Amino acid sequence: MDSLLFCLKASVTLEDLRIDGRGCEDYRCIEVETDVVSNTSGSARVKLGHTDILVGVKAEMGTPKLENPKEGYLEFFVDCSANATPEFEGRGGEELATEIVNTLYRIFSNESTIDVKSLCINPREHCWVLYVDVLLLECGGNLFDAISIAVKAALFNTRIPKVRVLEDEEGSKEIELSDDPYDCIRLNVENVPCIITLSKIGCRHVVDATLQEEACSLASLLLSVTSRGTLTCMKKLGNGSLDPESIFEMMETGKRVGKMLHTSLQKILDKEESLGTTRQKVGFLG
Repeated sequence: MDSLLFCLKASVTLEDLRIDGRGCEDYRCIEVETDVVSNTSGSARVKLGHTDILVGVKAEMGTPKLENPKEGYLEFFVDCSANATPEFEGRGGEELATEIVNTLYRIFSNESTIDVKSLCINPREHCWVLYVDVLLLECGGNLFDAISIAVKAALFNTRIPKVRVLEDEEGSKEIELSDDPYDCIRLNVENVPCIITLSKIGCRHVVDATLQEEACSLASLLLSVTSRGTLTCMKKLGNGSLDPESIFEMMETGKRVGKMLHTSLQKILDKEESLGTTRQKVGFLG
């Protein structure tokens, strides 16, 4: 088994079918593989249709921020590869990269998303900083959803070395890292939300829009949904307008689909981890 796939399917009627045969609440098959980059603390690659995302997490020791002296923190970087689409050549992808980074910061600003206090080593002096690098390898629609899935999978795969703070007689402190690769800290990603993007096309709204469907949509609603179906943030995309009734319906759909997505993703991550060293890796060059 090289990598693991899952699909989200809902019961549909003929009038609900889209051009590729999916229902309005169906995702394309999602391919997830973790631990694909060797020189990172955690990594994941997600393929959603023709959208291909690679995420790497690097844990480095830093200094806590002045406003949160007892917490570590996350830093996000997004690279829109020119190979993903000709539109990204030169500085074409900078605006999109900034929008994605701002969205990720907004999602992870919630205190319950990640236990950043567990990243603190020594208050006011040392903490773990998680650098989350997102690389867009190919764009085939629904970027935000695919990126959020890849970020959650990479954080699930992240292993942070355990450290000890040693203090000598003079009061100076020294940090000692464990040499055992299995003596590490794992992040609890239960409350890390996934993004569900709903695109309004005519009088209907669909999830996981393709590039063709995105071109037909004048407005989309981006929802951040936890595994319990809780909305943590919401953002409208596009130049079109959405009436209150449509927004309410899209929110309910997002919560329902989000819970299904989290359940399927967690099963796949647990299954992949249970394979241990026996699984064959594809890697991001595979």
